[in-house]
Amino acid sequence: MILFLMLAVFALVMALLVVLNPNPIRSALFLVLNLFCIAGLYLLLNAYFLSAVQVIVYTGAIMVLFLFVIMLLNLGTPDKTPNKLKMQAPLAVIGGLIVAGALIWAVTKGTPAIALPAEPMVGGYPLGSPHGIGLTLYDSKKPWLFPFEMTSILLLIAVIGSVVLARRSYGEEANKS
Repeated sequence: MILFLMLAVFALVMALLVVLNPNPIRSALFLVLNLFCIAGLYLLLNAYFLSAVQVIVYTGAIMVLFLFVIMLLNLGTPDKTPNKLKMQAPLAVIGGLIVAGALIWAVTKGTPAIALPAEPMVGGYPLGSPHGIGLTLYDSKKPWLFPFEMTSILLLIAVIGSVVLARRSYGEEANKS
C-alpha cells in the first residue's frame, strides 16, 4: 500500500508538472516520468507484460515521436510566442481547484470500499499476461484488432502531417528572406 501511494503521488506530481511547465521539451520529459509511474502501478497489479509494454511502447516509442514533433516544429522556445489568452490561466486554476475538490469529496465521502473480485481470467490465463492479451485481442467476438491498427495509422498520418506543415512554413520563411 505504501508503494502504491508513493507511485500515485509521484504520478500526480509529474502530471501537474506536465501541464504547468511552459517548456514543451521539459513537459514531455515529465510525461516520461509519469509513464514510468504508471508502469510501476501495473507491476503492483501483477500485470508484468502490460508494464513492459508501457515502458517500451509509450515511454520509448511514443515519447520519441512527441520529442521529434516538438523539435521539428521548433516549439522549444515558448518565450517568442505572445500570450493572447490572458484569462486562460486564472480560469484553468479555478477549474483545477473545482476538479480537485470534487476528487477529494469523492474519495472521502464517496462510495464505500468493496471487495475486489479475483484476478480476471481469459481462457484460463490472467488478463494481464501476454497469452490473455492475445486471446482478448484476436477474439472473433471482440474485434479489438481493427481499432488497434487504426490508432497506428492515425499516428503515422499525424507524423506525416507535422512534417508537411513544418516544411511548408520553413519554405515560406526562406522565400521571405
